[in-house]
Amino acid sequence: MDEKQFLDQLTLHQQVIHKICWLYRDSKEDREDLFQEIVFQLWKSASSFEGKSLFSSWLYKVALNTALASFRKKQPNISYPETLPDLAAQNTNDEQQNEELIWALRQLNDADKAVITLYLEGLSYQEIAAILGISENNTGVKINRIKSKLQQLLQLKK
Repeated sequence: MDEKQFLDQLTLHQQVIHKICWLYRDSKEDREDLFQEIVFQLWKSASSFEGKSLFSSWLYKVALNTALASFRKKQPNISYPETLPDLAAQNTNDEQQNEELIWALRQLNDADKAVITLYLEGLSYQEIAAILGISENNTGVKINRIKSKLQQLLQLKK
């Protein structure tokens, strides 16, 4: 894969990387750092992409592995907001639901986050199974269990 092909594919799939960054990092700076690390790892391993699977499947695998590996290495970071939130401002219902879903997703363990991220991207059970190296049946069972966990977490949040 040459540089132009790589950049074209990266542009096409950059939203996937952003979603993984949102799921695995809390602060904007950490998300930006993770994004750069994922792109670096993708470029570094681009020569290993043999075209036997979809580029997007390969990208997911590298991005998730990078997020998980860097998450394990990362030291705890305590950050304080520069300003207090404006309590008078109200979130719209959609924004609040998105925030609650992101909160619930972040409560999941790393393996469950990986599965549900792929599912929310619209990948088939077969594609998810291929990326994660598990069976389609196992994928379906995991997704149903994760959905139940998310429902329970969202009920507790209310």
